[in-house]
Amino acid sequence: MKIGYARAGPLDQNSELQLDALKNAGCEKIFQDKISCAKADRPGLTEALAYVRTGDSLVVWRLDRLGRSLKHLIEVVEEMEGRGVGFISLQEGFDTTTSSGKLIFQIFGALAEFEKNLIRERTNAGLAAARARGRKGGRKEKLTPQQIGTMRKMSSGRQHTVAEICRVMAITKPTYYRYLEKNNE
Repeated sequence: MKIGYARAGPLDQNSELQLDALKNAGCEKIFQDKISCAKADRPGLTEALAYVRTGDSLVVWRLDRLGRSLKHLIEVVEEMEGRGVGFISLQEGFDTTTSSGKLIFQIFGALAEFEKNLIRERTNAGLAAARARGRKGGRKEKLTPQQIGTMRKMSSGRQHTVAEICRVMAITKPTYYRYLEKNNE
């Protein structure tokens, strides 16, 4: 059985074109959302995915109607494939119930994986370059080494309370104790 899913975004206010195409494709039941594709919560899609059964096909008018991103699209289609549900995109002529459709989808998946690896490599290269220039990641230290020394002297002298030291150094008690622990290691 073919199950349709239509999503009309804020710019394309009406989904009649999609609904007509899905009906002409032989969809017996159609779920729809009127929501931006950036929204993670799409009740119509959630219902459609819960409704489809093994041997069914989920049909969309275009690929961008189903997934928020290529990664999301691949996740949704792989989840359906694992349940024995096919996926058809009318505009792209994409049908995972056929051998050529599965091949094209696997190529999409490989391209998405390649893109993810490129991003990871660029990020790691950028971090390595920053480290080579002496920069380290993370939050900037609250206290300078001189301030830590002053704090330690004030603490060991036992003339000031923790609250007074924190007020003078403009830090919180957890920060005070974290610096004491760090310097005792």
